[in-house]
Amino acid sequence: MHSLAHTVRALTFDVFGTVVDWRRSVIAEGVALGARTGLQADWAALADAWRKGYFASMARVAHGELAWDTIDALHRQVLDHLLPQHGLQALAEADRDHFNTVWHRLAPWPDTVAGLTRLKQRLTISTLSNGNLSLLVAMAKHAGLPWDAVLSAELFGRFKPDLAVYLGAARLLGLAPGQVLMVAAHPFDLVAAQKAGLKTAYIPRPDEYGPGGRMEPVGDAVFDIVATDLVDLATQLGC
Repeated sequence: MHSLAHTVRALTFDVFGTVVDWRRSVIAEGVALGARTGLQADWAALADAWRKGYFASMARVAHGELAWDTIDALHRQVLDHLLPQHGLQALAEADRDHFNTVWHRLAPWPDTVAGLTRLKQRLTISTLSNGNLSLLVAMAKHAGLPWDAVLSAELFGRFKPDLAVYLGAARLLGLAPGQVLMVAAHPFDLVAAQKAGLKTAYIPRPDEYGPGGRMEPVGDAVFDIVATDLVDLATQLGC
């Protein structure tokens, strides 16, 4: 059992890419949308551009170039910008609205529900995502994610990797930062959590960006735990 098992009281999870397979889910819903409407597109390219645009929007908010808004609103702005580039400008308003909420309906990775269920038996498990609260609640219901709490950067009016998000989560959970383990597939998220005093667990998800997709490099970052998936994390924490 990992030495952290005795000090950690709660786990906070990045969600997109760490807990759910956003790319495959968005592509599948795009294919279904195309079949229903007769509109054709490279759905994989659209999914990747959409995700890239989401990060660019958050960076603009962080730099004060864009007012803070929910991820649902930012996703819609990015989608409307991308649709003409992918030959989908004819997509009706109702279809745009529904497709924009695909992020509420993402499928979990195969190990996710089993791993979370085991971890939950002994530890408090919570989201800590840039996704807005309503999005995260809808996703949990859709995917059967057994969270004890749903915490969102929306609660703090900031986005990760702002340290206020990690510190705010520890405060809301009633714990010192060192009693909280941040779990993510993205090193930038974990490095920021470390700066806020949280413990860290890295779960590489080589399939996040699809076949041949490039994972974010770890560089010289060192994390408290590295696990192959959430079931392995539960085992390492004695759950």
